[in-house]
Amino acid sequence: MLIIQLTGLSGSGKTTLSDYVKQALEDQSLRVEIIDGDTYRKTLCRDLGFSKEDRSENIRRLGKAAYSFTGSIDVVIIAAINPFEQIRNELKLNYGIKTVWINCDIDVLIKRDTKGLYRRALLPEDHPDKLNNLTGINDSYDLPLDHDLVINTHTETAEQSGNLLRDFILRNISC
Repeated sequence: MLIIQLTGLSGSGKTTLSDYVKQALEDQSLRVEIIDGDTYRKTLCRDLGFSKEDRSENIRRLGKAAYSFTGSIDVVIIAAINPFEQIRNELKLNYGIKTVWINCDIDVLIKRDTKGLYRRALLPEDHPDKLNNLTGINDSYDLPLDHDLVINTHTETAEQSGNLLRDFILRNISC
């Protein structure tokens, strides 16, 4: 089994790439599970907030959930912002997880703003709709130093990025 942790800012393409790769790998008869941070925030991690401690615990739970698929799934993809290098490295150490940085320039993310989060984070401080904990804007994001692959979604098409991730997984899988 291979576990991949995607890390990148909101809107960088983690979910899009996960869905693309899941389909491509299933077409090759591989069993794939996606652990999407947004989805798991509503279930397994619904009791957690957005403090550094809670964000770290969120990722630890996602890593443990991914590892629980050992023996029943070929590839597990964790698609979450995963902002702290220390926790990413902890997952590597504990579960042998590979790290893929989904890199996208902040200017492109602000233009994409698929969820309206960047608009809210950039509002004036006294605005009632101000978002105060958006990773990469007003909350920290450790650039991945110990990554296994970088995908630059601001310079590649979704298909190019998806093919890079698919090929990386196929090179690293041990079924």
